[in-house]
Amino acid sequence: MAHDNKLKMGARFALVLAVSLAILGGCAADRPLAANAAGRVAAKPLYRDPVYDGAADPVLVWNAARGRWWMFYTNRRANAAGLAGVTWVHGTRIGIAESPDAGATWNYVGTADIDLPPDMGGLDATHWAPDIVRADDATYHMFLTVVPGVFTDWKHPRVIVHLTSTDLRSWRHPDKIALAGEKVIDASLARLPDGGWRMWYDNELDHKYIYYADSPDLVHWTDRGLAMAQRGEGPKVFRWRGAWWMIEDLWHGLGVFRSSDALHWQRQEATLLEQPGQGPEDGVMGGHPDVVVSGDHAYLFYFVHPGRRGADAKLDGPEQRRSLIQVTELIEEGGVLRVERDRPTHIRLAPPLRSGE
Repeated sequence: MAHDNKLKMGARFALVLAVSLAILGGCAADRPLAANAAGRVAAKPLYRDPVYDGAADPVLVWNAARGRWWMFYTNRRANAAGLAGVTWVHGTRIGIAESPDAGATWNYVGTADIDLPPDMGGLDATHWAPDIVRADDATYHMFLTVVPGVFTDWKHPRVIVHLTSTDLRSWRHPDKIALAGEKVIDASLARLPDGGWRMWYDNELDHKYIYYADSPDLVHWTDRGLAMAQRGEGPKVFRWRGAWWMIEDLWHGLGVFRSSDALHWQRQEATLLEQPGQGPEDGVMGGHPDVVVSGDHAYLFYFVHPGRRGADAKLDGPEQRRSLIQVTELIEEGGVLRVERDRPTHIRLAPPLRSGE
């Protein structure tokens, strides 16, 4: 009899445990995914440069040696006094930040040690908007916009320079890429299915239209001319969910273009980030993005000028010049991209699966 009672008690305990686990599982399903399932909630704002308070034009790359994601960004002198015209967006090196938690928070690392020939401005050269990819031999390749000096206006040459690195800090072997003209900016690289590479960039001498060039090895480039007759800058091209996508800064939000072959592009009607957000330091439109595809998720990193709103929006002081980085997740529905920038962004960026990702 005692043995039967023990069996009955054991069965009741097992039943109660099973029911309890089921209830807890149901409650969890009604809550946002836990951090260990979907990543931590990204900080908002995501990142501010502690030196000049002018972080813009982000690009992310996996640092294999560190086992962490690094962010490179244009580091503009937003808080420097006495700089006339657009001098404040010139004369800086590329900033670097590191994430200890797969993209949710970022810490300042320093600036990239970039070697340029003297005829490109030397120590006075301006470094803008790099893109970085990793080749099969584990060498990192940077494609950097270089302005040969510090200027008060926009009327000066810019070129795209190729550099290589093995540690993401020291960049050597600079080589100017021969493209469509002497005023080109904002390279975006993607690996093609045949193993070659394609670069898109902004040709400022042709209405700021997007041009492109092809390379078999990231070193030797053939310019192909016009990719898309759309004014804008900061194109970002990536492959996700069976399609090629280009997101471009149109200065009134981000335009989205879709392609099946990375050659012919169709624009979607709705822009991204044109309407201001409601979160901390996010109440203005977004600009010049990067996109990181991680598994089935894609994350849009963008910069904002949080002080450019209200009655003082058009002033040109430190408050209007400062900029910072934000992030939101891309949502794809029926071949159309959208974002919900005011929702918390759960993020956990995985290491890339292969070179170029």
